[in-house]
Amino acid sequence: MLKDSLKKCGAFKTGEFTLTSGKKSNFYVDIKQASTVPEILREIAQCMAGKLTDEKKIAGMELGAVPLAVALSLETNLPYLIIRKRERKHGTGKLVEGNLKSGDKVILVEDVTTTGSSLLKAAEIIKQEGGIVDRALVVVDREEGAFELLKENGLELVPLVRVSEMM
Repeated sequence: MLKDSLKKCGAFKTGEFTLTSGKKSNFYVDIKQASTVPEILREIAQCMAGKLTDEKKIAGMELGAVPLAVALSLETNLPYLIIRKRERKHGTGKLVEGNLKSGDKVILVEDVTTTGSSLLKAAEIIKQEGGIVDRALVVVDREEGAFELLKENGLELVPLVRVSEMM
């Protein structure tokens, strides 16, 4: 079971942590710890593959979601996209790397959600580039507002594990 694999590899940590949002927390979910272990990354990809519907592309925001997008792509043979956090000042300057065409149905993947703002930003970028996105898969939902924020904005959040299941 995925939650057991996450605990066993040390991805679920207790202590004092500052989250990306600046919020303090007494636990931390380090999916990078898990996604660097091939067996666990494969398990995550297999779990995510079982949640896909009619999506034709996979997209993940740099950095934490990229290994998840790659693994899911290899599991499903669907192409993936990398969403940059900010526009590059060199090269093509693109926010989305990969072949995104107008009308492509895209599934977003994420390692951990707290407020959901990162996924919302990723969805907005995909939509600005002509993609269609209405669902996001996340390995662990911290259950701190992401589900509600995304729902308010027309996106369904599909967690593989909820943090309450980890406690």
